[in-house]
Amino acid sequence: MGGLLELVPAGVVTGKNLVTVLEYAKAHGFAIPAFNCTSSSTVIAALEGARDSKAPVIIQVSQGGAAFFAGKGVKNGNQEASIAGAVAAAMFVRSIAPTYGIPVIMHSDHCAKKLLPWFDGMLKANEDYFKAHGEPLFSSHMLDLSEESKEENIEICCKYFERMAKIDLWLEMEIGITGGEEDGVNNENVDNAALYTQPEDIWDVYSAFSKISPMFSIAAAFGNVHGVYKPGNVSLQPELLGKHQAYCKEKLKTDDPRPLYLVFHGGSGSTKKEIATALENGVVKMNVDTDTQWAYMEGFRNYFEAKKDYLKTQVGNPEGADLPNKKCYGQ
Repeated sequence: MGGLLELVPAGVVTGKNLVTVLEYAKAHGFAIPAFNCTSSSTVIAALEGARDSKAPVIIQVSQGGAAFFAGKGVKNGNQEASIAGAVAAAMFVRSIAPTYGIPVIMHSDHCAKKLLPWFDGMLKANEDYFKAHGEPLFSSHMLDLSEESKEENIEICCKYFERMAKIDLWLEMEIGITGGEEDGVNNENVDNAALYTQPEDIWDVYSAFSKISPMFSIAAAFGNVHGVYKPGNVSLQPELLGKHQAYCKEKLKTDDPRPLYLVFHGGSGSTKKEIATALENGVVKMNVDTDTQWAYMEGFRNYFEAKKDYLKTQVGNPEGADLPNKKCYGQ
């Protein structure tokens, strides 16, 4: 990553610096991991891992994760907890990220049509931050209107993208459906054909978005499914991404073999070969959630199992009836 740090500063990157990071990833054939975070501790875990790996990282919040960040005691009937939590997470990441010496992309994950008030609140926070600081609070946001018709998906995305472009925000959109269930959107029983985006659909998105700004990426469906499933139950076809690139290259009459910035959702349980094929075909962002949820739980479980005889009472353990146990449950 040494070369990248000569091009962009450490900390949250936006605008031209964000474009530089994503261009660098595509040119060097890697995807930046995007970790769903729900608390300051999960943010720190992701930042620490990225620093130790000497790599850029994407910190992202889902609608539910953002509400959790705000606190379960905050009402969320009008997305107020999700808005407040997302803004709080972004402010926290901005304050701590430079300490880790790596470029950080601050992002929000899937936003379905029914959750647009959440998106509205975040966009307003970005516009206010831009007025004060000359850059947006977040680096990027995702709109996932894949449940809607292609025409409505593109129309609504463009409406928001026009506002976002004015303040240097990147937009990630989804065309085609990611299977499984996430954040209250259940696609476990959708028609299999919907799990594979067609090149013509990608071109329709590209041609509409590129008239507004070049700062966008596409989460194209190639059999992706959220969550972890038995091997053989998911049929990933990352080679389809190469067909999308070739189709758009021909349409654009460009020498660039990979004009699209693509995103990999639902990658839990993918083989190294499948991931490598996706990277070869222009994937610059790969979401990580299910596996890190498991890792977080596993760490807690292992610690509890190892220390359970010291966690039954505040005083008294196998080493002595009068010995305190605070070191095992306190900082």
